[in-house]
Amino acid sequence: RNMLLVDLDEWRGKLLASPWVADAALRRVLPGGIDVVISEREPIGIMRAGDVLHLIDETGDIMDEYGPHHAELDLPIIDGLSVSKDGRSANPAADEARASLAARLLTSLRERPDLAARVSEVNVSDARNAVVLLKGDVTLIRLGDGEFVERLQSYLDIAPALRERASALDYVDL
Repeated sequence: RNMLLVDLDEWRGKLLASPWVADAALRRVLPGGIDVVISEREPIGIMRAGDVLHLIDETGDIMDEYGPHHAELDLPIIDGLSVSKDGRSANPAADEARASLAARLLTSLRERPDLAARVSEVNVSDARNAVVLLKGDVTLIRLGDGEFVERLQSYLDIAPALRERASALDYVDL
């Protein structure tokens, strides 16, 4: 095709149809090229909706169904996002407030990769209280809705002393 006749908006639309593409820009470069710039959406977690797992981005939008081809991603499972009561809707959607809480928590943990790597599960059923479960620990850690890094570090600092006094903790409210 003649490059001048190519409908760049049509091709941009096709790129944006991919759930992995956040934005795309195309421009003609004369005499015979087209520059394509793509911004990818980044998965922050794995939303559990009934018995199906979905990769979600920071807005809570589903990017893809989680499966073996995503095994290289080390992301936490996020419960409590689904707006359907049973989580079995054919098209599960995330509650905006709960998705925001999960995104703020996981984004804040990026500044501390050592802490982020320890988070196994996140529950945001209560949009004002994120609950975290760490790898190798059965204690539910209630972090509230802010100061996540500081609160999680506080738990890790006092956990040995807590375990000396009570070997089995159901939860810690920070």
